[in-house]
Amino acid sequence: MKICITASGHGLDARVDERFGRAPFFVLVDPDTMQHETIANPAMDAGQGAGIAAAQSVAQKGVNAVLTGFVGPKAYAALQAAGIAIYDGLSAGMEVKTAVKNYSDGLLRRSTGAQARKGSAGRGRS
Repeated sequence: MKICITASGHGLDARVDERFGRAPFFVLVDPDTMQHETIANPAMDAGQGAGIAAAQSVAQKGVNAVLTGFVGPKAYAALQAAGIAIYDGLSAGMEVKTAVKNYSDGLLRRSTGAQARKGSAGRGRS
């Protein structure tokens, strides 16, 4: 099992980034062993299509679930098509290791659909 947590930095002590498509980093974690690796999000600065490109990137890494604050409609569809479960509603102040623990403890809610970030207009929604 491998989960992806959107993050503003490297490793388990990094803070969660609420954005999926525009998060600077993805921390990939095996929740059973806590083995992890951090990868840069190659789509972070994309002019458009960041969510889709980010979804493709994590799918290529064999991720089974994404933990984030919110996922835009195109990224949501791409993750669903790849068979990746989405857990949203994480806050930016949370550490990655806390998000993993909450996931393991069954405390996170599985997403029921895409969201748009309040006050967003295009960039930053994916």
